[in-house]
Amino acid sequence: MTGTNLILSMLRAVSEFIHPTYRPERHYMRGPGPACARKSGRSLAI
Repeated sequence: MTGTNLILSMLRAVSEFIHPTYRPERHYMRGPGPACARKSGRSLAI
């Protein structure tokens, strides 16, 4: 690895540590979903 590549990879690692790109709260549902509402006969409150 050249010096420039090493520095860039270190900067990317620090950047990912400070500001991660993966945010699990954007991918997981919160609360009951539409299938649960259909089973119980309720409508979804949006």
